[in-house]
Amino acid sequence: MPLEVDTKDCTALADGELAEMADSVTDGPAGFDIGLLSKQAEEWVLVTQVRDAGKLAGFSFCTLERIGGTPCLLWGLASVVRSPERAQVLEALVADQFRRAVLAFPDEDVLVGTRFIEPGGFAAFEGLEEVCPRPGHKPTGEERAWARRLAKRFGAEGRIDDRSFVITGDGTAPGVFDFSAEDPASLPAEISAFFAPIERSRGDVLVAFGWGMAEDLASRYSS
Repeated sequence: MPLEVDTKDCTALADGELAEMADSVTDGPAGFDIGLLSKQAEEWVLVTQVRDAGKLAGFSFCTLERIGGTPCLLWGLASVVRSPERAQVLEALVADQFRRAVLAFPDEDVLVGTRFIEPGGFAAFEGLEEVCPRPGHKPTGEERAWARRLAKRFGAEGRIDDRSFVITGDGTAPGVFDFSAEDPASLPAEISAFFAPIERSRGDVLVAFGWGMAEDLASRYSS
């Protein structure tokens, strides 16, 4: 049975759907609860839900906006259930939002930004270019500036190390993109190293971003 994907305004999100989201993340490490989910529904514009045989398999809050004139797709709190189909759910989740980015920003490159707490999350950036941070790459001044801009957008201005891209937490659970690889041991050690400074108990996160190039986005997601 194919996955069912639906994206709608957060204002249309029912209390029962929030409760279902909370139930779906009980086994995850991110510390999401109904209170945090309700807050995300107030702070973000769109929410995408993916269902497998009618059961919620993943969801993501997001917004399409411009930062300093640059088109951006920003992911807030997101989570994919730890199932054998998690890769397919992730693909369906981000594809629907990329399609909306193509509609919102035709013929423009789009910056995609979010926060991670574990290396598996980088799977969401598959197909993007100039991902930061990335192994063997020293961030440029402009890339470090983007890390600071995103930190500010995520409500953490002044708490980011723009060389490591790590935001120091304030003791509360952050709204991260929560995705775990099915086989964590298969992930490159260089990617895992980005998360070494993170203290989850404090709410630290890694800011990351990449670029969706206009031509590639249009060819893959315009239909």
